[in-house]
Amino acid sequence: MRPPPSPPLLPLLLLLVLLPSPPAVAAAAGPTSLEALRAAAGRRAASPATQERAAAGVLRRLLPSHALSFRFQIDPKGGVCGDSSCFRISNVDGSSKGGAEILIQGNTAVELASGLHWYLKYWCGVHISWDKTGGAQLASVPSPGSLPRVKGTGVKVERPVPWNYYQNVVTSSYSFVWWDWRRWEKEIDWMALQGINLPLAFTGQEAVWQKVFKSFNVTDRDLDDFFGGPAFLAWARMGNLHAWGGPLSQNWLDQQLALQKKILSRMIELGMVPVLPSFSGNVPVAFKKLFPSASITRLGEWNTVDGNPRWCCTYILDPSDALFIDVGQAFIKQQMKEYGDITSIYNCDTFNENTPPTNEPAYISSLGSAIYQAMSRGNKDAVWLMQGWLFYSDAAFWKESQMKALLHSVPIGKMMVLDLFADVKPIWQTSSQFYGVPYIWLVLACAWRE
Repeated sequence: MRPPPSPPLLPLLLLLVLLPSPPAVAAAAGPTSLEALRAAAGRRAASPATQERAAAGVLRRLLPSHALSFRFQIDPKGGVCGDSSCFRISNVDGSSKGGAEILIQGNTAVELASGLHWYLKYWCGVHISWDKTGGAQLASVPSPGSLPRVKGTGVKVERPVPWNYYQNVVTSSYSFVWWDWRRWEKEIDWMALQGINLPLAFTGQEAVWQKVFKSFNVTDRDLDDFFGGPAFLAWARMGNLHAWGGPLSQNWLDQQLALQKKILSRMIELGMVPVLPSFSGNVPVAFKKLFPSASITRLGEWNTVDGNPRWCCTYILDPSDALFIDVGQAFIKQQMKEYGDITSIYNCDTFNENTPPTNEPAYISSLGSAIYQAMSRGNKDAVWLMQGWLFYSDAAFWKESQMKALLHSVPIGKMMVLDLFADVKPIWQTSSQFYGVPYIWLVLACAWRE
């Protein structure tokens, strides 16, 4: 039997946040909600000393010979950055031999690391990229004690938008699933150097789901038929298939959860706001027997596995069923138990490359409302971050009434949409800027697969 074909594109990087203008009420509400989101992120942030050490760690791993050549300083609110997010690069005057030559100030460790990258790039001619696109080219950096000085009182660079988002939900199965902590540490350093402050953090979620589903009396054997194998986790999570490539061993589940805790810890130390997963309605088939009165629908075939029911046609719990919110809330709370109160942003993608069972706006609206209720009951500050890929991949289904039903099922400002293919097929242009819902404009960096 052939494995599911992988989509040809690997979307990786998101660059810009845009806020909607029409309708006027949405434009007014959107920024206010995002400002509240920034404030919540600030309350959860690591201490200035922790973030300064984290930025120094990025430098030490990138350029150990210059570990003492830079000084990092978290800028207090109202300092050199004012109320904006920024970094400032200046000279350290009167530096002793072998001491710091350049001072980098910023609001978070991400700003400090991106300031370091800015200096190395524009003063030292450095190029820092992924390994397959050149890697870190550092030979042009002068020796310690000879670093180029910054003119005048220094240079200040303000972040033009509040959030720089990174990753696509399928990247975890294309690449990340094979990574150990050493490789993840390198990637997180790269994120910080590039100014990424809103990364997806999807590793280890099956271990959390295992605990949640067991609380609903689902067995390990039932979960073996639900979870996809490591290379197919992304599509199992989205309800495109089940069990293919599995089962997952308990050792693997435990290892991934431990790895996720390391990933999240480092992201928090650097001042990032991780995006965690949430419940979209996909449940094991065992739910039909465990909850015979629950409203559970079988989805149609995705473009894989030849329609074989052993792998295809997953089950979705109807959002009108009270069990939906119970499961979703339990998942959010279990994540908070595992990781602490580290974020208020959760990703959920409904019907990703799957057509809903009906095009009735009332059904679609009830689904969106239930997803958000499950999030907000688990975390009162929850914001739903949703990929807008479905509006492109199934444009024949998602007309204006269906899009509005989903997008307006959540209070304005409590959802952000990722315009996933905006550099080529911008949905914001054909949807009146997502009908007033705040959205994020993406550029895709793509890896073609043979």
